[in-house]
Amino acid sequence: MTPESHVPTGTDDPTLGPPPGCPAHGLGPGGRSRLYGPEAEDLGALYEKLRAEHGPVAPALIHNDVPIWAVLGHAENLHMVRTPSHFTRDSRVWTAVRDGTAGPDHPLAPHFVWQPICSMAEGDEHLRLRGAVTAAMATIDYRSIRRSINRSTQRIVNEFCEEGAADLVGQFAEHLPMAVMCEILGMPEEYDERLVQAARDMLKGTETAVASNAYIMDVLMRLTARRRAEPLDDVASHLITHSARLTDDEVSEHLRLVLIAAYEATANLIANVLRVVLTDPRFRAQLSGGQMTVPEAVEQSLWDEPPFSTILGYFAKQDTEFGGQYIRKGDGLILGIAPANVDPRVRPDLSVDMQGNRSHLAFGGGSHECPGQDIGRAIADTGVDALLMRLPDVQLACGEDELRWRSSIASRHLVELPVAFVPKPQQDVELQPGAHPTQPVREWTVTVPESAAAAPASAPAPASAPAPASVPAPRPVPPTVPDRPAQAPRADAGTVRRTGIRQRLLRWWRGY
Repeated sequence: MTPESHVPTGTDDPTLGPPPGCPAHGLGPGGRSRLYGPEAEDLGALYEKLRAEHGPVAPALIHNDVPIWAVLGHAENLHMVRTPSHFTRDSRVWTAVRDGTAGPDHPLAPHFVWQPICSMAEGDEHLRLRGAVTAAMATIDYRSIRRSINRSTQRIVNEFCEEGAADLVGQFAEHLPMAVMCEILGMPEEYDERLVQAARDMLKGTETAVASNAYIMDVLMRLTARRRAEPLDDVASHLITHSARLTDDEVSEHLRLVLIAAYEATANLIANVLRVVLTDPRFRAQLSGGQMTVPEAVEQSLWDEPPFSTILGYFAKQDTEFGGQYIRKGDGLILGIAPANVDPRVRPDLSVDMQGNRSHLAFGGGSHECPGQDIGRAIADTGVDALLMRLPDVQLACGEDELRWRSSIASRHLVELPVAFVPKPQQDVELQPGAHPTQPVREWTVTVPESAAAAPASAPAPASAPAPASVPAPRPVPPTVPDRPAQAPRADAGTVRRTGIRQRLLRWWRGY
């Protein structure tokens, strides 16, 4: 075994500090880099600096200069989440919690304060709670959910489609996941602007975050009481009726866990996917050429811009050597999702597409891997596809360099995504595709009109000619329709043309 003196010591080692007179600045006690404050405005660059200096596991500081280990390597993160004999999510073993330096008043307390929920439990208790959650999630009918996502997308787009402009973060990405999750949990009547803003507020750690959390818990406690009295076919009811016999507090806490985790992750995911589709020439060309589907664009985004940058935290159950560092019992560690996804040992060339590769850590891993990741994918896949079908000419209404992000140790939020498009009329949210066969159905493409090629990025798309009020009886597709080859009329064509197998598959995939 390597002698202890040859490796860095625990998180309170004073020898890690810079020597007297060292010009180093922006460092905290022990010479550690802070993962918060002015020094951490670009956390991605800071993680790479730490990787270069310390390797896949680096010493750092979180708020109030509490020492922590930042796990940056892909293999090291996987080892941590898959080795419960060495690492746990039970924060009660964390030295910083035990000595009070990371108490309940800590700015990141909502991320690590122990709760009786499956994500912080171990052993038989973890199996009991996790089993109830996964069983409840397994009852979800994904075809029905896709129909719900389509309906919710149409309702939300109806709010701004006539304006010809929108912010796809504040008006779409932050609303669609909440609308869908409220229906999944069993409280569609509770979805409103106040619930969306409360969820956003409690995650920002503002002065009103506690009140926002209390409002959300009140909504979920009322839902629990209703479903305890009258179970229905929803996640809340299945949690209540599960053989694990969860208490009302356990039910409401797990509903909160599912709601907030799915909401935050999916809101960020939708915003990131839309940004990439609208700004990245690689994606625009591939999507327009039919070489990349929306689900594939989602997976690429999960690699490049995961919804959660890190998760705090994991805690050492015993002394161990890990990633070239000596970790002491009770030390805290950060699951570094974003830095692990760009680990040069896994992705030596970040420009290479990761199509078909789901080994990213966007949803964690091990026994605490996110049980709702398929819901997040379904909301993002279906919602983005439905939005682009509804607004096929949507374009970014500002320069790409004008986009702004709000970063924290936990995630990186796109502040807004302004777009422009030709104003569209509102639609009946219950209308199914193909209900009006007189209107030709066109697949959406994300392109820049030739006439606007020289226009600045902020210029809205030029208005297209209005669609005719009616179309004669079925006839061959004209050769002037883009991306559609001319077809000869079938000899046995009747008065109504049959839907092609591709269209039928698309309708089935979208939940119809």
